[in-house]
Amino acid sequence: MTTALLRRSLIRTQVDFDRTGVQYGCLEVPYSQNRSAYGYIPIPIAVFNYGDGPSLLLTGGNHGDEYEGPVALTKLMHWLPGQRLRGRLIIIPALNLPAVLACSRSSPIDGGNLNRLFPGKRDGSVTEMIAHYVESELFPLVDGAIDIHAGGSSFDHLPTLLTAPPPAARAQSDYERLVRAFAAPNALALDMLGEDRTYCAAATRAGIWFLGGEFGGGARCDPDCLAIVESGLRRVLHELGVTPEDTPPAAVHESKRFVVQGRGHYLHTREPGVFEPVFHLGDEVAQGQLAGRLHFPQAPWRAPIELRFEKEGRVMCARTFARVEAGDCLAMLASQAS
Repeated sequence: MTTALLRRSLIRTQVDFDRTGVQYGCLEVPYSQNRSAYGYIPIPIAVFNYGDGPSLLLTGGNHGDEYEGPVALTKLMHWLPGQRLRGRLIIIPALNLPAVLACSRSSPIDGGNLNRLFPGKRDGSVTEMIAHYVESELFPLVDGAIDIHAGGSSFDHLPTLLTAPPPAARAQSDYERLVRAFAAPNALALDMLGEDRTYCAAATRAGIWFLGGEFGGGARCDPDCLAIVESGLRRVLHELGVTPEDTPPAAVHESKRFVVQGRGHYLHTREPGVFEPVFHLGDEVAQGQLAGRLHFPQAPWRAPIELRFEKEGRVMCARTFARVEAGDCLAMLASQAS
């Protein structure tokens, strides 16, 4: 663990993670501003602690324009008190609350993208402090973590469980049980092109198992994707023995397995313009197939540029915004895993 992570977080908590029973409270993220010199940002948290059993962290709202996670976890918090529970659940429905309230991928306070700021900084910006708290204070308390995402404002995403299988064979077997229990329509081993600032990367560093997910997009709360998340969470909790008396909804899907293979599975634009796609979410596309055309509203006499897919695969997510800037991602593909 780095020196920065060894220093205790500046974030205070209104709950006692070791106390038995149900607690509701907030994380208090220090925030000194013109309106409130000695204030804090309250991020709601719930702890359900019933002794022997696994310890889990469930989070949503890592990105503030993705609402299936916050809604599913809020509903779970209301459902759990009626169940017999084992183990400990730490639930934070809106991890980056300022972003959730602003319907923004990044925080309106400091511009921080929480899922690109791990391991964070103890004495950094608000978003950096949240990342530091998760990695340094919460991950050491738990055996595993589930972080629910969606495509946000700029993407539509097929409902997909994101996986990060552990290296040990025995652990892989246990992990595979959870993937099957969640039973999302798709399960994806994601290649983030070396990105190590994510929640998933932080969980891996901490030596805990991780499940994520991309369920919908467009900054809406899709009812079909929400149902997949809710039922998947209940099946995973039952599989782990946290809710031994629950009878969760039966799995509707057997996950199709996919893998993202490097930069060739990402479609980017090198110029600004307006993108006209000629594919649909979920399409199977071929290497070299036309993906769309880039138009130039400030020079409409200029011929459109054709953009083509570098590799074959299935379109797992597609951009919602037609207006693009150089470097924007327009689609992500994946290949069916063997």
